[in-house]
Amino acid sequence: MGNDMAEAEPTAKRRVTIREVAERAGVSMATVSRVLSGNHPVPASTRARVLRASRDLDYVANAHARALVGGGRKMVAVVLRQVTSPFYAQVAEGVEAEAASRGWLCLVGTTGGDPQRELEFVQLMREEGARLVILVGGVVEDDAYRERVAHYAQALDSAGARLVLCGRPAPDPDIPALVVEFDNEAGAHAITGHLLSAGHRGIVFLGGLPGNTALDARVAGYRAALAEHGLPPEAAHVVDCGLGRAAGHRAMAQLLKETPDFTAVFAGDDMVAAGALRAIAEAGLRVPHDISVVGYNDIPLAEDFNPPLTTVRTPAEELGRAAVRIALRDPEHAAGAHHLLGTHIVVRDSVQPPPQAPRDAAPDHPH
Repeated sequence: MGNDMAEAEPTAKRRVTIREVAERAGVSMATVSRVLSGNHPVPASTRARVLRASRDLDYVANAHARALVGGGRKMVAVVLRQVTSPFYAQVAEGVEAEAASRGWLCLVGTTGGDPQRELEFVQLMREEGARLVILVGGVVEDDAYRERVAHYAQALDSAGARLVLCGRPAPDPDIPALVVEFDNEAGAHAITGHLLSAGHRGIVFLGGLPGNTALDARVAGYRAALAEHGLPPEAAHVVDCGLGRAAGHRAMAQLLKETPDFTAVFAGDDMVAAGALRAIAEAGLRVPHDISVVGYNDIPLAEDFNPPLTTVRTPAEELGRAAVRIALRDPEHAAGAHHLLGTHIVVRDSVQPPPQAPRDAAPDHPH
């Protein structure tokens, strides 16, 4: 202990300057400032050089972050697209519960899906000394996203903090981020199998969002289950309407007008299913007598739908708890680790074997 303190002494007396970092990285001081502030785009190779130099020299850009290297504040930040979504709210609740049980503070920020707001929130949390920053939910994984997340991970890591990706994979296994997600593909495979076992062959996937990591995995599980039951690839019918009750309602109403030959709907999540149930009722049809419907996530309201919804239970709250627990339990080895939680089907009343007589296009029912 005495030796450690003696070795630490010179560092405490003389603070490394931004000029030394710039010289070490072979760039200007302005470039170092841009990289460390995170507010300006910088080429990946330049950023890597600056972060390496700042790490080698143990340079930390501000007092909060400097304190963080020696321990930091007991603060967890969770970044969501929105808090009105039941799934996001449950994950945030899990993060908060686990943080509170350890005497930590939890801050929640929402982005509305705006990358700039996400960037500003992550940067603020780094400056304020949050020890964990947790990004929640599926995303469209394009080059801009990959670049952004690599930057967050490196910037937080250089300040002694940790990035946790919750419900989404890491864009690159080499970035210093912990991944905690659930098996979207397996859940979708199981619930599609449930419909196939009931005798359905015309099954529509309602709620695709191409490029979104969570929904792409669900579509992959759906396609794999159809293939395993000997159905040709063209038997898959994916409607890319995105998520939300309004999207589900609109797409389902359209589907009933145009495509009379399906008997079951796999909704991308329970809110899409809610919209679909409404559209089916408005068309004068009944679930599950005319059409079977299943969802995904098992939000608390799913058992109160009419009829109660068969769906995939995702461990939303446990996902939030695990994100905090795993990151704090093993901080040295958490970076780059990948933890996959399971899902299971909850069977309720929205599925039965397909009707014997083919359904014609939905009749018009004046209201």
